Amino acid sequence: MSDHPETPAAPVEAFEPPYYVAVFTTVRTPDQTGYSETNARMEELVKDVPGFLGMDHAQTPGGLGITVGYFRDAEALAEWRENAEHRAAQRRGRADWYQNYTLHVAKVERSHGFTRA
Repeated sequence: MSDHPETPAAPVEAFEPPYYVAVFTTVRTPDQTGYSETNARMEELVKDVPGFLGMDHAQTPGGLGITVGYFRDAEALAEWRENAEHRAAQRRGRADWYQNYTLHVAKVERSHGFTRA
């Protein structure tokens, strides 16, 4: 969810399926007051969800943002969805930070990765 230029770019590792992904695609509004602080808090908070596996984030120069959260099971994803602070951040996002967004949730049935030696 955040931009960390000092962190080398690397995708979240491939996990043994099945697991779940939440793909959150956004276009933000010009006024991002308070977004960075809330985003940092959400990154911190989701790590405490048992079954949270990690997240990837990308932002295009044109303003399209994509965040993919990985969760071991539907229960972990539901716990994150129902978290009170997360729900408050969602409301603030709709009110202030997002021009539009989509959320896609899927069960992963196949997963693999590659790393150059």
